[in-house]
Amino acid sequence: MADTSKRKSNGNGNGKLTRNLRSATAKFEEALRQKRAHRAEYILRLYVTGSTPHSLKAIYNLKRLCEEYLPGAYELQIIDIYKNPDAARDEQIIAAPTLIKRLPAPLRRFVGDLSNTQKLLIGLDIHE
Repeated sequence: MADTSKRKSNGNGNGKLTRNLRSATAKFEEALRQKRAHRAEYILRLYVTGSTPHSLKAIYNLKRLCEEYLPGAYELQIIDIYKNPDAARDEQIIAAPTLIKRLPAPLRRFVGDLSNTQKLLIGLDIHE
């Protein structure tokens, strides 16, 4: 018969392992709580066509705008329609680069290299 009784730690480090696991679990749960508390206010998707000059300029302009006006309050997803044509079809993308603002409502679309900061700030409803 197998011995199923609980054994005391024999000094091989099981107690330390248990403490480390509890500590790691507590840190993980705290990180999850912080992530839930810090949700993105803006959810943006930028559809680009590979590494073309227009696509690269749109990525640069959008990242600069987000870091300047929305630091820590945005989620940005960049989708290359060459690599993921189904995503472009699902969103009915007919030109690139195209930016879609999912949240906050209402949904908005912007086409081009996103170099007109003032127009973009107004369209995204970002107040300076």
